[in-house]
Amino acid sequence: MRGVRLEPLEERWLDDVSELVADPEVLRFTRISEPPPQDFARGWIEMYEEGRRDGTREGFAVVDGEGRFLGLGLVPAIDPEARELELGYIVASGARGRGVATEILRLLTEWAFQAGRAERAFLIIDVENAASQRVAERCGYLHEGDMRSIHLKDGRRIDAGLWSRLPTDP
Repeated sequence: MRGVRLEPLEERWLDDVSELVADPEVLRFTRISEPPPQDFARGWIEMYEEGRRDGTREGFAVVDGEGRFLGLGLVPAIDPEARELELGYIVASGARGRGVATEILRLLTEWAFQAGRAERAFLIIDVENAASQRVAERCGYLHEGDMRSIHLKDGRRIDAGLWSRLPTDP
């Protein structure tokens, strides 16, 4: 997919992020509580801006060549000592089914190994999210196994797969 790029996640993306976190498909496979707390999008953006400043996380708006919002590329956890980064991606409803998720993860992975200086990048994917698992495979991530009951969301325990990639992986 040509022209897709990562831009720092900041206040100017608030309306797009608000729409994204109101999408039932996004809520289904993320750790965002349902319904999201009031003003969640603003707080989320502020959290990623703060993380950018202190080196603990990074967030990107993903846009096409015309600057249209396609989704988010997220680095919710950076461990600078271990040089490990957790990555995540969310695609806006109007951009789904066009390879955007694969492109987001490709760009995030490139960022992780270059700018983020990671020695290991990993994904935590809900075991029921087959589409996201296919994206991970297409981007060269290996499934390390499933973590049982790793997350509590709205009174229900979630199992998630752990996927990883090293800079030396093909």
